[in-house]
Amino acid sequence: MIVPRIAFVLLAVAPAALVGPHAWAQAQPARALRLVVPAAPGGGTDILARALAPRLAETLGHPVVVDNRGGAATIAGSDHVARAPADGQTLLMASTPHAINPSLFAKLPFDPLRDFTPVSLLATVQTVLVVHPSLPVDSVKSLIALARARPGQLSAGSSAGTSQFLAVELLRTQAGIDIVNVPYKGAGAALTDTLGGHVQFQVNTLVATLPHIEAGRLRAIAVCGPVRSARLPKVPTVAETLPGFESAGWYGLLGPAGLSRETVNRLAEAFRGVLSEPAVRDRLSGQGVDIVAGTPEVLAAFLAREIPKWAAVVKAAGLRPE
Repeated sequence: MIVPRIAFVLLAVAPAALVGPHAWAQAQPARALRLVVPAAPGGGTDILARALAPRLAETLGHPVVVDNRGGAATIAGSDHVARAPADGQTLLMASTPHAINPSLFAKLPFDPLRDFTPVSLLATVQTVLVVHPSLPVDSVKSLIALARARPGQLSAGSSAGTSQFLAVELLRTQAGIDIVNVPYKGAGAALTDTLGGHVQFQVNTLVATLPHIEAGRLRAIAVCGPVRSARLPKVPTVAETLPGFESAGWYGLLGPAGLSRETVNRLAEAFRGVLSEPAVRDRLSGQGVDIVAGTPEVLAAFLAREIPKWAAVVKAAGLRPE
């Protein structure tokens, strides 16, 4: 049978019309959501992103890709997101360096507030002071004593421009010790060299270090937050030896400037949903991550406080913008 051309066209589009516009949209190839981690694989931000990505993909109904873009103290990856289209398909897994870099670098290629759209403050993270097992110390007090006995001989490894890097600087200045703070391009590389004994100690997230602490490859001598960690209840805080010492990290989700409110709400709701799942919460809390899953307004207010806070820390450590 010969089908008239107009009838053929109607038959061709009929299936789409019958299933409705939503199902038709689902049938089309979906672009992947890219979660840009502005650091090399292996650090806390990367671990969190990879923990969330599979469930996010199920929730959103399209692929979620973790895109590691390390370099320049997270600036390279952040700049990539700042320049991305404001379509909700490219997001930044931001962390503490986003608030620190304005004080460490004289000129950034983006404004940390104006060039991004806040989506959600995802979580805060506990940090811990760990040493290589070969170092004969088991407390902050004994680490300080050893550093004074060996001026300039002990080295710490940390990702440049992070709260962990500044925590080592605070330790150096508050304890009055001569140590070498070695900056790495990413937390993963710093952790690898600490595990290998190429540097003797570091401050890092509990997310990244806990498996190595439990395996005996690292020794935890203090946590850096204001209170002890429920995961390491016998490990004291640094502040118990050096009053006033405090350093912690956070993870937040940012998009390029100009994201629509509808897109922001959709993404924030998806992340809140995944972070509220008991299995995800239990997994992350067991690694020292405290879920926040806050609104865009919570993240915006948080960033407005964090930037001047870290500026004061940078000044106290005697660091000058590059």
